Amino acid sequence: CTQSMGMLPSGMEICTTAPDIFYLPELVFGGLVWILVASTHIQPVNPLGWVMFVSVFCFVMTFLWMIMFAAGCHKSSPGWAAADFVYHGLAVIFYLSAGVELAYITLLRKSALPFGFQFYQIDIAAVVFAFATTLLYFIHAILSAIRWKHF
Repeated sequence: CTQSMGMLPSGMEICTTAPDIFYLPELVFGGLVWILVASTHIQPVNPLGWVMFVSVFCFVMTFLWMIMFAAGCHKSSPGWAAADFVYHGLAVIFYLSAGVELAYITLLRKSALPFGFQFYQIDIAAVVFAFATTLLYFIHAILSAIRWKHF
């Protein structure tokens, strides 16, 4: 099922149209960042608060955004197309900054090896998924901008 770039999908069409096909991978990868960061023990307390905020905020907002699109709340309005671009652009900035912070903290933790090797591996996985999620949101933002331009 193909759809014009000047239309916003609703229902199950969000699973077959670009950029909306990225909702599920964003949720899966973002959820993995959330789970991996939450599963490590870090001293001093809470240096990854921003990473947790970003992963939880983007997970919840993407889920709500996907539900609103599936329900057709947008009524194919150009304002919703603009909001889609703005939200995903903001998510790119958030996730990029969170990924950089996570990578920095992971490098600092490398000095704790070999005692914290399992946590180090979890942190490495979280960094990879954070940057993969950033890429997914970036692609979604670019395709949303193109769709918004065609309204």
